[in-house]
Amino acid sequence: MFNKILQNKYLNISHPVNMRIFSFILLLAVWQITSFLIKSDVLPSPKIVSIIFINEMINGDMLYHLGITLWRVILAFTIAMLVGTGLGIAMGSKKNLNIMLDGWHILLLNTPALVIIILCYVWFGLNEIAAISAVALNKIPNVLVTIREGTRAIDRKILEVADVFKVNYKKKFISFFLPQLYPFIMAAARGGISLIWKIVLVVELLGRSNGIGFKLNEFFNLFDIASIFAYTLSFVAVMIFVEYAIISPIERRLNKWRTT
Repeated sequence: MFNKILQNKYLNISHPVNMRIFSFILLLAVWQITSFLIKSDVLPSPKIVSIIFINEMINGDMLYHLGITLWRVILAFTIAMLVGTGLGIAMGSKKNLNIMLDGWHILLLNTPALVIIILCYVWFGLNEIAAISAVALNKIPNVLVTIREGTRAIDRKILEVADVFKVNYKKKFISFFLPQLYPFIMAAARGGISLIWKIVLVVELLGRSNGIGFKLNEFFNLFDIASIFAYTLSFVAVMIFVEYAIISPIERRLNKWRTT
């Protein structure tokens, strides 16, 4: 009986779930020890950060600012994915179009994010249009690269099969072309969501009067490190949830055809 308990997958330290839990506990332990060894005002302990987090969540403005930031992330992410995917497919399929737009793409890809943010604020003013445009423009070139390479890697023989059976263009695109592109779309989405939320915080810090980035700038001016940790952890927690609860299940579902 005792041996069966020890062999239970939920008690097995090598089980993926238990390894993640152990890793999280180890992180908290290292954080706590480091906070104890140095000044608490430089690195607040997990307990102090947790108290501020709960207080801000219940009595403060954390939920409001978190919601504003998430809305900007979702909007900018949607625009970047749609535009980047469309351009990536077009450039990957049409050689002449790729040659014509490649210079523009390289220019945007190598322009620093900060420069694009400042220019958007100068051109459009300190408003939502400038903020969303700046974030989307920073991500579109990265999405384009991934989708373009994915389009070039498409197995043309599968498309030829569709032509043999005289499949119409719409069904050919949805059923034969797009499934081959799913891994690249999900790779662009995963990289996009991790990059976009970081850029959104910079955009809010520089030119918005709300959002997590705005609050981080406020706490920076007050040298309130504990609150910086609390607001940062709230947003990181949401992004981790998005990764494991939304993006990963969608990716497994879209790629299911490869294992059947």
